[in-house]
Amino acid sequence: MENPPAAKAIVSKIIDASRAREAARKAREMTRRKGALDIAGLPGKLADCQEKNPALSEIFLVEGDSAGGSAKQGRDRRTQAVLPLKGKILNVEKARFDKMLSSVEIGTLITALGTGIREDFDLEKLRYHKIIIMTDADVDGSHIRTLLLTFFYRYMEELIEQEYVYIAQPPLYKIKKGKQEVYVKDDLELTNYLIAGALDKASLYVNDDAPALSGTALEALVQEYMAVERIFERLSSRYDELVLRALTQCPRMTTKILKNTKALEKWIDELSSSLPHEENRETGTYIATLYKEDSKGSKNRIAIAKTHHGMSKTRYLRSEFFNTNEYKHIMDLQEKLKDLLGEGAHVVRGEKQISINSFSEVVDWLMKEARRGQAIQRYKGLGEMNPDQLWDTTVNPETRRLMLVEIEDKGESDRLFATLMGDQVEPRREFIEKYALTASNLDV
Repeated sequence: MENPPAAKAIVSKIIDASRAREAARKAREMTRRKGALDIAGLPGKLADCQEKNPALSEIFLVEGDSAGGSAKQGRDRRTQAVLPLKGKILNVEKARFDKMLSSVEIGTLITALGTGIREDFDLEKLRYHKIIIMTDADVDGSHIRTLLLTFFYRYMEELIEQEYVYIAQPPLYKIKKGKQEVYVKDDLELTNYLIAGALDKASLYVNDDAPALSGTALEALVQEYMAVERIFERLSSRYDELVLRALTQCPRMTTKILKNTKALEKWIDELSSSLPHEENRETGTYIATLYKEDSKGSKNRIAIAKTHHGMSKTRYLRSEFFNTNEYKHIMDLQEKLKDLLGEGAHVVRGEKQISINSFSEVVDWLMKEARRGQAIQRYKGLGEMNPDQLWDTTVNPETRRLMLVEIEDKGESDRLFATLMGDQVEPRREFIEKYALTASNLDV
């Protein structure tokens, strides 16, 4: 009573120790079984396989009961088990050990695998030698996958080290043409598939006299164009897309220009002339000016003011932007396309032919032709697939694609999990700010 701070600290230690003992007891109970053939202690959600040899068995950790239903019907019951997980599991990087064990989904997972955790972890008791994380091919699915990987890394790291953990690669799209069906994993693979079809029997004549551009050379140029288009799409969440495209009409920004106020102001005038000056329904008016933060000019920014329907908004291009790989790729392509097309430029595909004035017209026409006659279906989730489709694309060992989870750098892995999944906000904010321009697959 005379020393409350010390008493409070002691009581806190007692409570923590009690929680730890209780958590350890729960962990032991989760995996305590009478024998290898005893299934009474397994979770009810688990659709177990008939095979009892762990080396021949695999388990799919599936997102939701809907996908779990399709997976249970589409699997090979002899060797493949399915465990549906409801919603997003607990982020174990933030939770206390006892709180983690009180999570129903975490407890179900520990029980199904059979190894126990921490001091009770025993790899010999692992019931499946392939643990396959199978989530939807979207942002939510990626989040659930990350939460599962956080759990495995922090509490069952040996499973990853022994190469028992895999990530399924379900398709995001189904392409159907006539009776032929093709499944592709994501947007990039869809684009590549369409490009391959678009360039079949296609040739680009850049003018009346030059030989045709086709095959590998044309494909490389189209691939680079599509990569830059993806850069525009990614950066448009932070910068005005019209401004980004207007940069291609200006000379490449250099350190020499940035350090010379007159040269920079001249460059900004060229940018302004490339931007709309008359307002319409889609676009407003733009004015680009030099914004100086200090007298030395070391932190100069380019201010772009946009006025649309009486509302004004100013965004800035910092000097750091011009040192990014994205800006380099944009300008590299622009220099390749500049003066590429001349008088009489046209593109041919099979028996069809059109005249063109820009390379964007080439790509747009070819991609439109490639899509003709093809029905493209985008899956919102694995639950939308019929069991036979899920088997063919994601479950069948003969046709599926799996990604092995590996730890390349233990120290870097520790840092990333602590930064991105931990309870400290500041390091995560700094990480996001640092890599914002290079991020992809954002749900914004």
